[in-house]
Amino acid sequence: MTSAHYAFSTPAGKICLRQDGIALSALDWGEGPEGAPTPLLRRARAQVEAYFAGERESFDLPLAPQGTEFQRRVWRELTAIPKGRVLTYGELASRLSSSPRAIGGACGANPIPVIIPCHRVLARGGLGGYSGAGGVATKTWLLTFEGVSLL
Repeated sequence: MTSAHYAFSTPAGKICLRQDGIALSALDWGEGPEGAPTPLLRRARAQVEAYFAGERESFDLPLAPQGTEFQRRVWRELTAIPKGRVLTYGELASRLSSSPRAIGGACGANPIPVIIPCHRVLARGGLGGYSGAGGVATKTWLLTFEGVSLL
């Protein structure tokens, strides 16, 4: 199997999951190509739906995001941020001996948002950006949904 797609609606909008090989490789916002879901894509949908139903705190899926070694290090660190918690770009940069700007770049390049929760990383003085559909409004929605106070 080379690639499969599965699109469905969530409370945060329509998403399309992509599987390459035996792992999930992308979560895109909006419509996607139609296709028959694989067992992994059905499992991923069930976990995403459980997350949005408040029944799941984290994801247990094989992931294969495409990026540089540095980006993959950042994305692994993001998966360790618990639901309802946040870090700043600077805090994450300190953990990885990097710069806040480099962390922001890796977050912006995250191909599997929500499942790799880049929305849980904030700027020191506010939200920062969000490269997903809806931009900062979607980031705000996700954080509020997770119980993060943005005051």
